[in-house]
Amino acid sequence: MSITAPPETCIGHVHLKVADLDRAIAFYSEILGFTLTARYGAGAAFLAAGSYHHHIGLNTWESADGSPPPPGHTGLYHTAFLYPDRKPLAQTLKRAIAAGIPITGQADHGTSEAVYFRDPDCNGVEIYWDRPQQEWPRAPDGSLLPLNEPLDIDCLLAEA
Repeated sequence: MSITAPPETCIGHVHLKVADLDRAIAFYSEILGFTLTARYGAGAAFLAAGSYHHHIGLNTWESADGSPPPPGHTGLYHTAFLYPDRKPLAQTLKRAIAAGIPITGQADHGTSEAVYFRDPDCNGVEIYWDRPQQEWPRAPDGSLLPLNEPLDIDCLLAEA
């Protein structure tokens, strides 16, 4: 029997273990633009875009002053944040660059344009926007043609 999630299903939020709660709040609010919606003392905080209760949970319950897992270990590869179009993506990228956050990757995937970097706890972060579905590259049979082409960062930043 084949089981499929309803097409409206989406990831509601990500909850990250961090070493320093205030540092993580500053990154996710000042760089990515999320708003602090709730804080539980020195141990946890929740941030959101718009009026949602939270898209990002942060906590130090098991990780206060901890270090990231070493390379070669399992864990979260990255969290991807979908922006509604190129302009807010470009504005977010501009803030990240101004804050001295190193870009670890960038790509034009055909379906989307994406930029990658790390948060202060070395968690992978992807910021991206999706092109309209009618512009997605497709094979003659209608299946998606995934691409991994270079992204013109300067062209994207011009939209900021």
